[in-house]
Amino acid sequence: MKNQKCVAMLLAGGEGRRLAPLTSIVAKPAVPFGGDFKIIDFPLSNCVNSGIDTIGVLTQYEAASLHDHIDQGDAWSTSNLQMNISLLSSEATGEYMGTADAITKNIAYLDALNPENVLILSGDHIYHMDYSDMIAYHEQHQAKATISVMEVPWEEASRFGVMSTDSSMNVTKFSEKPAQPESNLASMGIYVFDWQYLRRHLIEDATKADSNHDFGKDIIPQMLAEHQIVVAYEFQGYWRDVGTIDSLWEAHMDILSDGQQFELKNEAWPMFSPSLNVETTIVRERQVPNCSMVSDQAILEGDVQRSVVFNNAEIGKFAHVRHSVIMPGAVVGKHAQVEYAIVAEGAVIKEGAVIKGTANDIKVVAPYEIIHAKPVVRTQPARLLQEVYEKSSRLRAGGL
Repeated sequence: MKNQKCVAMLLAGGEGRRLAPLTSIVAKPAVPFGGDFKIIDFPLSNCVNSGIDTIGVLTQYEAASLHDHIDQGDAWSTSNLQMNISLLSSEATGEYMGTADAITKNIAYLDALNPENVLILSGDHIYHMDYSDMIAYHEQHQAKATISVMEVPWEEASRFGVMSTDSSMNVTKFSEKPAQPESNLASMGIYVFDWQYLRRHLIEDATKADSNHDFGKDIIPQMLAEHQIVVAYEFQGYWRDVGTIDSLWEAHMDILSDGQQFELKNEAWPMFSPSLNVETTIVRERQVPNCSMVSDQAILEGDVQRSVVFNNAEIGKFAHVRHSVIMPGAVVGKHAQVEYAIVAEGAVIKEGAVIKGTANDIKVVAPYEIIHAKPVVRTQPARLLQEVYEKSSRLRAGGL
């Protein structure tokens, strides 16, 4: 039996209803991000940079969109690290009924590896994080579970699992998405568990008919009830859950911010993806005026301001794109106008068409949708119409 220090389990089966229609044909983690990537490339690249070489990717909704991407597993291997990425589809185990249930249904996979610790990750977050620091923190505290946390604005706290801690960062109370949060210290959905301890809790949870089979709602509260050591690991970097249209758009604007809230191009923390040249692992882009990012593989003939244009997208002559995200293969035709919008993969904005949103109302064009320009209806001024009517009346009268 192999003894693996730490294995990562990446939850990537989400349907992403709040990201519809972008998720109409792909899983949420397969949604494009940042010009050359898919969302799932971020936790996968974090694993590479953290030295974690064994990853189970748990897929369910529109699994083929992820399988096609990850099957090119060599994209995440380097000269120093050969990655072992396994695709664990619910088709083989039965439907995943919750985050914890997804791990339960793959206990055999983990048992074969016999890890000391298991790192649980979500496939829909944008961030750079060295998981090895979190794992070391977990071991230093001799914890059974470690939760990565960060402070969020109080008005947003009810969207997260929030917790209270003592002065040593031991978790004393945990509430999953409370209506009236008592803390703004939020779970990032990233956990390190002692495998044997987690294994026992998963097996027990599977027998409970009233369980949601969820880490935040069931597993963590049960561990706290046993008074085991559960600690919070406070993350100081950039992190964003991009599970909504607004948050996905905002994360793209963060890339373009003057202060670079999120540094996508970071040679110290390279990104990996099948869409990149794996020898350089550097985001290939060209900067255009007005803080925009345009892929080298995009065709740019129009005017782009404060926008992200992905690979193989086309911006036609005299087109204007503002504060928008133009995804792979999308086409913005000549004289078209796109403002405060996300144009999905393969969509076509025909010549002269107009898509206009606002910062508080982001417009979305679905994958492969075609938007035509509204027809111009030319009308005669009312005075001329009245003259025509009077002339017609005289003619009719004379003909009777």
